Amino acid sequence: MIPSTLPVAHTEGDKATSADESTTAWALAARGGDARAVEQLVRALQRDVLRYVAHLCADPQAVDDLAQDTFLRALGSLHRFEGRSSARSWLLSIARRAVIDSYRYAAARPRLCDVADWQLAVERAQPHDLPGFDDGVALLDLLALLPVERREAFVLTQLLGLPYADAAALSDCPVGTVRSRVARARATLLDLLAEAA
Repeated sequence: MIPSTLPVAHTEGDKATSADESTTAWALAARGGDARAVEQLVRALQRDVLRYVAHLCADPQAVDDLAQDTFLRALGSLHRFEGRSSARSWLLSIARRAVIDSYRYAAARPRLCDVADWQLAVERAQPHDLPGFDDGVALLDLLALLPVERREAFVLTQLLGLPYADAAALSDCPVGTVRSRVARARATLLDLLAEAA
């Protein structure tokens, strides 16, 4: 039910519930097409929306744009506002969705880089403790130098993580043989690495 008169703007001494009642009444009046109620609603909640968006958003330069987007979304969907919750709660939930949508939009778009050597910046951003492509190529080259049965035992147990018993079943040999092949493969790989250094 839309009141026949618009509420008066609240002062600092008013309770939060009367402020919520006022903003909700303005939202309902604005839904009915009252331009003055739209203005009052925006003025009453603009500061709350700005503070909430600033709290959620990591980019202080985007706060004003996100607050404006919030009000545009709210005014576009005023016809669906029924007053079941306060206008403040309704508007802050719209603000939350606007911030989340901005994060999703930013994550889906490539980022601009103002660094002169962007490739170096990307390389520095990569984790340093993980083997890279070059390490994988070097490992494959070293593994190719091992005899076939030693390479098979090493790959099954050390790279694929199979237990020795499973590797023995796959290789159709005793477990002790697999252990011996893995130990010899390790020793050969260490010798090859020492020679390369």
